[in-house]
Amino acid sequence: MNLKGKAIVVTGAASGIGAATAATLAAEGANVIAVDRNAPDETYARFVQAELGTRAGIEAAAEAIGGGIDGLANIAGLPPTAGREATIRVNFMGLRYLTYRMIDRLNDGASIVNMASLAGFDWASNVDAVKALLALDDFEGIEAVCEAHGVDDARSYFFSKEALVAWTLLNRWTWAKRGIRMNSVSPGPVETPILPDFLSMLGARAEEDMAIMDRPGRPDDVAPLVAFLMSDGSRWLRGLNLPCDGGMSSHIACDQHGLGGVGA
Repeated sequence: MNLKGKAIVVTGAASGIGAATAATLAAEGANVIAVDRNAPDETYARFVQAELGTRAGIEAAAEAIGGGIDGLANIAGLPPTAGREATIRVNFMGLRYLTYRMIDRLNDGASIVNMASLAGFDWASNVDAVKALLALDDFEGIEAVCEAHGVDDARSYFFSKEALVAWTLLNRWTWAKRGIRMNSVSPGPVETPILPDFLSMLGARAEEDMAIMDRPGRPDDVAPLVAFLMSDGSRWLRGLNLPCDGGMSSHIACDQHGLGGVGA
């Protein structure tokens, strides 16, 4: 995994998985452009202060980041306590808009990694709602889609990540002629500053998921996978959603398909 000299943008770099990813990439020799509302504790090649929930903020961020970029790690996100419109605006619509604004600034052979979630596991079961969100090209249509498909604040995080997983799969070959690939990573519950917000909003459901696991994930469990996806060794991985959840997605799949508990 050789990242020496690669210019890699990390959104949400001031905390949680974003901070761990930025630190891991820098340790592997990457020139990290940290993007966040708040300045990270660590010093990187550059810091771009940005508001990633508005068109103007995203356009300003893309302009400040500039060109010659080898990787884009879309990690910034909000918990469901932010409300459905803001959660979807930042976690999907803003992420997608930033990616589109950055495409012409990416070098050929670049890697895009989207931070999805175990919460997006059931995207195929909600494909009609996902398609409705994917069809939007206007941030102002979020509320109408939520109303039409019964997406409340508690479900908004799941919905945003379902859309993100689906969008990643859709873009498996979109920029293949330039060698630009897109993949996503889906953690389960992770010890980050927003974990308490998830627990308070999702209640028993989140507590049950955590009780099944031996421990919640940590940011440094997830960051190395993002770093690998930024390396040239991942060049043949395209349009994949990779679970990084300590086996939780496998547990859910086994349960859904009647395979039962732990195997021998």
